[in-house]
Amino acid sequence: MLLILTHEKADFDAIASQLGAYKLFPDGVPLLPRYLNRNVQQFLNLYWDVLPFMRPDDWRRRRVDEVILVDTQNLNSVRGMARNPQVRVIDHHVDHEPRPDWTYQVEAVGATTTLLVEMLQANGLLLTPEEATLLLLGVYEDTGSLTYDTATARDVRAAAWLFEQGAQLDVVRRFLTIPLTSEQQALYAELQANANWSTVQGRAIVVTTAVAPQGFNDEISSIAHRLRETLTPAGLFVLVQLGHDVQLVARSSHASVDVSLVAKALGGGGHSRAAAALIVGATAAAVAQKVTALLPKAVKPLVRVAAIMSYGVQTITSAQTIAEAAHQMRRTGHEGYPVVDQENGRIQGLLTRNAVDRAMSHEMGQLPVNRIMKMGAITVRPSESIERVQELMLREGWGQIPVVADMGGAEGIDTNPIGIVTRTDLLNYWFQPVTETAESDMRALLAASLQPEMWALVQAVSAAAAELQMPLYFVGGLVRDILLGKSSIDLDMVVEGDAILLVRNLQTRLGGDVHTHSRFGTGKWFVTPEIWAAVFAQYRGDHPYPKSTQSKNNYVQPLPASIDFVTARSEFYAAPSALPEVERGSIKLDLHRRDFTINTLAVRLDGAHLGELLDFYGGQRDLEHGLIRVLHSLSFIDDPTRVLRAIRLEQRLGFMIETRTAELLDNALPMLKRVTGDRIRHEIELALREADPILVMERFAGLGVMKQIYPGLIWTPEMAAAFKRVPQLLADPIWHKALPPESKEFLFFALWLTSLPQAVQEGTVERLKGRKSTRDDVLAVADLLHLLQTVTSDIQPSVVTKMLRPFPARVLLAARIIVAENPFKAQLLDKYYSEWRHVKTSLSGADLRLMGLKPGPTYSIWLERLLAARLNGEINDETGERLLLAELIQESGAQR
Repeated sequence: MLLILTHEKADFDAIASQLGAYKLFPDGVPLLPRYLNRNVQQFLNLYWDVLPFMRPDDWRRRRVDEVILVDTQNLNSVRGMARNPQVRVIDHHVDHEPRPDWTYQVEAVGATTTLLVEMLQANGLLLTPEEATLLLLGVYEDTGSLTYDTATARDVRAAAWLFEQGAQLDVVRRFLTIPLTSEQQALYAELQANANWSTVQGRAIVVTTAVAPQGFNDEISSIAHRLRETLTPAGLFVLVQLGHDVQLVARSSHASVDVSLVAKALGGGGHSRAAAALIVGATAAAVAQKVTALLPKAVKPLVRVAAIMSYGVQTITSAQTIAEAAHQMRRTGHEGYPVVDQENGRIQGLLTRNAVDRAMSHEMGQLPVNRIMKMGAITVRPSESIERVQELMLREGWGQIPVVADMGGAEGIDTNPIGIVTRTDLLNYWFQPVTETAESDMRALLAASLQPEMWALVQAVSAAAAELQMPLYFVGGLVRDILLGKSSIDLDMVVEGDAILLVRNLQTRLGGDVHTHSRFGTGKWFVTPEIWAAVFAQYRGDHPYPKSTQSKNNYVQPLPASIDFVTARSEFYAAPSALPEVERGSIKLDLHRRDFTINTLAVRLDGAHLGELLDFYGGQRDLEHGLIRVLHSLSFIDDPTRVLRAIRLEQRLGFMIETRTAELLDNALPMLKRVTGDRIRHEIELALREADPILVMERFAGLGVMKQIYPGLIWTPEMAAAFKRVPQLLADPIWHKALPPESKEFLFFALWLTSLPQAVQEGTVERLKGRKSTRDDVLAVADLLHLLQTVTSDIQPSVVTKMLRPFPARVLLAARIIVAENPFKAQLLDKYYSEWRHVKTSLSGADLRLMGLKPGPTYSIWLERLLAARLNGEINDETGERLLLAELIQESGAQR
């Protein structure tokens, strides 16, 4: 038979999960554990007659072959249970080691009941109001009525469905707030009096002990809950002496405190917010010492200002006018600026956009900004906690807090700003959905994606950057591709500081030439084979994969000859579609200027920070959901070419353009007319280089991009069919050897335009600022196709050769692709390109002169006739040519 079991000292989540499992498997028996929490027992006493549970005392020995285990992964033996029953676990505690002979459904939700509710919904099962109320108690108790960090959207949806099934909220409220018994109250008072406060990693932790009276049988979890509400620590560890044993009940009020780590170390379990353990044969005092020793492992370090701030703050001096400040704000889009003293650069106050806008509306533009700024030197330091930032923002009303350098913690030593932390930074940290990629995981991904030699070089550059105290990053597409499991040979890096200084330092350390551009803050380091070898010899032992990274065909990509280093910068658009103005900035500002969230990811590389993933704009979330999303609503207005990039990236990665981004893209389409042809042509060339350009071109057409590039541009199924034939023809031995590398893009371009009216062809090439040769060759494809329409089945090779000889190879191949479904025309082009164009006469003009023939136009006529005879098979050697030449001379009556 089937038993449905849960853990001892069952809470509402445990028995609600048993009920849910019974509804799904009505042949099973939901056997209650011997010990229930008091509020659970009281609920069951009241509703026993309408619920299907069996008490342990009512169980009669029967053979148990199957078990469903809910809200726990520890199986307690029951009379009659087979030695190895089939066990199915349904639980929300995700960090247990699975047993190979059990089946598991373990998912990270706030309550196991949520998993059962989802299964009930999927099976179309309904509940009575009493059943729905019990399941809602299960969800609410384990999620703190949906207020704990462990609560998920799935828990909320489960609760909503239970309300629809008739769950009674007043009953839930009554059983979740049961008053303490007199014995519990006495224990509560003792625990409160014995509370030992400490600060661990900046968090307030309470460890408290008490001795329970003999025969105490009430749950301690209710007392712990009340203590947490009264004392409000970040972490609470309650230790109660129960005879010779100690019961630990632990609760966390903050995501940085994981109480389960302590409980597990003492033989118990639970999750990050609630955990317990029974320590046999111990004293509360001894266990308290062990708990205290374990706290550093259970409490994460404080998140400090340095983790969320932007370095390289832009400021306004107190002497500047309000009008100047307004211009600067319009240019950068920032909502506030620290105001500094013009003489010593120290903080004097904060100027907000709201104050500036109001002043400008009152025609106060010529007044100095100190007339309207918020006064005060309100600052934080990189080492301070983000809670300190929150405190200052609430107390002072500042939305941006300048950050000054750490100077031994002394107040007021140095108030020159080195960065800024904003309200948006705090909100992003608190409310952005977190997708965890641990630092160690990111290091492993980097190592797996890069060849060992490249990984060695990264570590060498990391050491140099750390020595110079310069944050160093991989940014954008490289990080995106690594997270998608793709390898890369692009080692370009962004430096928060001075890229040129770092490049010269690398040259001094390791050699190689460097090219720098001080205006742009960029440097290129040329890495010779000797440098690669030396670095690899030094760091090869640090790579987890000793063999070079290879593709499935064992092809190892060549190492790059140079690496680009760019100083982190910000950019501003003075007008829509204009090229941006660039200034040095922080890594956050550098990422903010990028096109899409999935391209804003960065991995820090310097020193001990190697492997830290930066995700300020939700890029990892959008990667997981397969979405292309712009950073702000004016992104396509600032740079309309992002329209083409969004589509190209969407099709390459198999993603979707996010709904709001698609609306913004559609609104920005007319702005493409303001973009220079060179920039649009570049984007189209990149699209034509994609693995499947058909998908991109179809999407261009479907979203209305083509008609914005030039009126009359369209996309047809015939064009798509022609595109599909390009790879095959390029691989054909007849054609590929004689074609230059850029022929592929031209072929796609010509196949796109050739079937369109000549005016559209010419207009498109002109709009895109294409070369004259491109224009001529695109038109030539149409001309050639017209000529091919005139050929008949009896046409001679000489006629074909004369007709095709003026056309470049890429024009011929474009025509060959278009006529591929006409075997006769296709064969003519193949024969010409593989054979006929190579046929030469043995005799030349020099031979004719040696014969004493007077030079003139007849030379070319005779030689052309000889070539035609060769091509048509009339002659096949020099003797035949001489005989035919003699006839031609006689016919013309030429004089020797």
